Amino acid sequence: MTATAAETSPRKAAIVVGIAILAMFVLAIVVDEFVLPNFIGPGDTAALARDMEVKEARFGLGVIGYLLILILDAVIALALYVILKPANKILASLTAVLRLLYAAILVISVLALVLRFIDAYSYGTVKLIGYVFFTAHIFVLGYAVFKSAYMPRSLGVLLIIASLCYVVLLFGSSMVPEKLLPIFVVPAALAELLLGIWLLWKRAKIPATISSS
Repeated sequence: MTATAAETSPRKAAIVVGIAILAMFVLAIVVDEFVLPNFIGPGDTAALARDMEVKEARFGLGVIGYLLILILDAVIALALYVILKPANKILASLTAVLRLLYAAILVISVLALVLRFIDAYSYGTVKLIGYVFFTAHIFVLGYAVFKSAYMPRSLGVLLIIASLCYVVLLFGSSMVPEKLLPIFVVPAALAELLLGIWLLWKRAKIPATISSS
């Protein structure tokens, strides 16, 4: 294998992550706000069960949309490994593995729901487990960004804060009053979006190439 073939481009990976995050953000809004509420986020499982029965066409569209999002999640996981590897290979690997585990768990749960191997309530439980891996991914990603020498530390801090917000959103009923939960949505939602925008806008700050050996 030549030296050129043995190299990957973190800057190209940054473009991939940026575009994928923006596409995922739009898809998530469309699916969860207009197609099938409570399907992507933790949400109201009882409401999802009712919607699945009376909105079969929307359920099908929701499944397609969510699977596309999870495919983008897998792409993002692999591209983030390339971006973060120059800073710390171990953190880069852990970041990728956690997101891939999240995506795999959710793909399996969605397909099991479609095939009626599980009901909406079991789906909600499995989805929660998947989001635990996603929350851990966001925390490690934030730490990796913070420790890198070429990405803003403030962005790393925001991602770490976002991971803590996800903890509150997932288990918030026992931690904070329900009426305060929306306060934690904004940092959780914006952290990855800002990461994607930064990677598209400032990708020149990332090392141009690294050896894949």
